[in-house]
Amino acid sequence: MTVLVISAFFIFLLIGVPISLVLGMITILYFFTLGNTQLLPSMPQQLFSSLDNYGLLAIPLFMLAGELMNGGGITSKLVRFARVLLGHVRGGLAYVTVIANMFLASILGSANAQAAMMSKTMVPEMEKEGYDRGFAAALTLSSSIVAPIIPPSMIFIIYGTLSGASIGGLFMAGIIPGLLYGVAFVALIAFMGYKYNFPKSERASGKEILKSVLSVLPALLVPLIIIVGILSGAFTATESAAVACVVAFLVGSLFYKELKLKKLPSIFMNTVISTATVTFLIAMAGAFGWMIAFEQIPQMVANAMLSLSENPLLFLLLVNVFLLLLGAVLDGIAALIILVPVLMPLLATYGVDPVHFGVVICINLTIGLLTPPIGTGLFIVSSIAEVRFERLIKDVLPFLIMGILVLFVITYWEDAVLLIPRLIGL
Repeated sequence: MTVLVISAFFIFLLIGVPISLVLGMITILYFFTLGNTQLLPSMPQQLFSSLDNYGLLAIPLFMLAGELMNGGGITSKLVRFARVLLGHVRGGLAYVTVIANMFLASILGSANAQAAMMSKTMVPEMEKEGYDRGFAAALTLSSSIVAPIIPPSMIFIIYGTLSGASIGGLFMAGIIPGLLYGVAFVALIAFMGYKYNFPKSERASGKEILKSVLSVLPALLVPLIIIVGILSGAFTATESAAVACVVAFLVGSLFYKELKLKKLPSIFMNTVISTATVTFLIAMAGAFGWMIAFEQIPQMVANAMLSLSENPLLFLLLVNVFLLLLGAVLDGIAALIILVPVLMPLLATYGVDPVHFGVVICINLTIGLLTPPIGTGLFIVSSIAEVRFERLIKDVLPFLIMGILVLFVITYWEDAVLLIPRLIGL
């Protein structure tokens, strides 16, 4: 029976059935093969229970905030600001890509959305400046992995909802790791720029710099209000999403005057589609988690891990290796929803902080966007940037290695993750 269910799971994935449908179909198949069909009428209740969580309200609101900022021209102002500051340095446009991604991470919170958007703008610009198109695509994709780390973060919201960890604490815990990734990629670009003689553009005048600074200040209001609001206790992480929508609308329509009423229907439609996709996945994964709990898989995994070692450092190493492999074949959010109920009981046993573990697992699964064969980020950027898939894999390899090195630093340097949450008492 178990072999049949597991085989069906992988067959459905291999033939291209969407992961959300796979989770629901496998759950139904499991109870039919078990002969426990009397449990199936409870499945709608399980689907509803998976979504009946206040913290999940932040997902559609942050998605709406990202759409409003894109439609209001805020993202283009951030990219222009980074370019004015660093465009004249050798490899400057490559640095701009990393820094712009860090700015935008505090707005979009989705690596796939960010990779798609930046590929449309930065890859053609970098190629025009003399950069190799494959390198430009690889850099754009790799630097987008900071999106789920720097707050606000959709993947942190989902993890916090599933684990009970503080979403505000997770937001604050992501700041230093996000900066570490930015520094690591900048250092890698500096080395490659020296080796391959990257191009540089003309230095901006003082007047242009001042004009760009004044232009970008309203755009920085959204992440600033979110972080200051959570730190001060003025509102929760979920409430901050609603505030971000209001601020993004006001900035885009009143300051930049690019957010017109005629854009709102498409903005709302994009938000609805994205939200429906994510929430349907969460609901189906909730039913799948119900099946896992019924089969007592978390207890079996806990016993297996404890039989290997009681050392928390070895536990974190095993989890990292397992997640890196899993992230290469399974969507990050789906993997998160499936694994959190399995792994959470182990944290107390090994003495691992849930917030620290949340940052580690979320970064780990995000790196899966860069790894073949199923890394969704590779497919998105390959298509939009018109770079062959095989070539993109080769060009992304140095960034993938750097990403994994930083992951292990964050894994074993707990204070880097928990410093800010501890300072503010989250």
